[in-house]
Amino acid sequence: MSYPAPQYDGPGERSAFGRVSSDPPDLGTPPGNTVDYLATHAATDGAFGLYRWNFGPHVSGPDPHFHKTVSESFYILSGTVLIHDGDGWKPQAPGDFVHVPPGGIHGFKNESGEPASMLLLFTPGAPREEYFETLFAGGTATMTEEEKAAFFLRHDNYWL
Repeated sequence: MSYPAPQYDGPGERSAFGRVSSDPPDLGTPPGNTVDYLATHAATDGAFGLYRWNFGPHVSGPDPHFHKTVSESFYILSGTVLIHDGDGWKPQAPGDFVHVPPGGIHGFKNESGEPASMLLLFTPGAPREEYFETLFAGGTATMTEEEKAAFFLRHDNYWL
């Protein structure tokens, strides 16, 4: 087993980026769901996308679905998050990790009545920001069934 081919051939450069915890969330909806864009596909040149998903205390999260082009991984930071693993909903606690390869059925929900937070990692990076922003703005509510189908297809979401 070896490392991938080099992607950089130089003496080293300042190229690190980050986000501090006191930065305001990139997305938010009442009563309390927020998303922090930690590393977008654009910022990582498509290598990955990393997001912090903060649930409010109300029931929320997507039903089972799968992606054909990306894997999705979940790391629970706080609270209890239900992750659908293809067989059913399983409670995940802080420190738990779930990886879903392309084609893997999954979903996530907070039904605990308490806030929860997790990291979402997409590999390779996909432009999930427009998807999240449209959902948070309630954009699919005004779409026709054909527009919804095209929107979900464009964002590699296949609902069960």
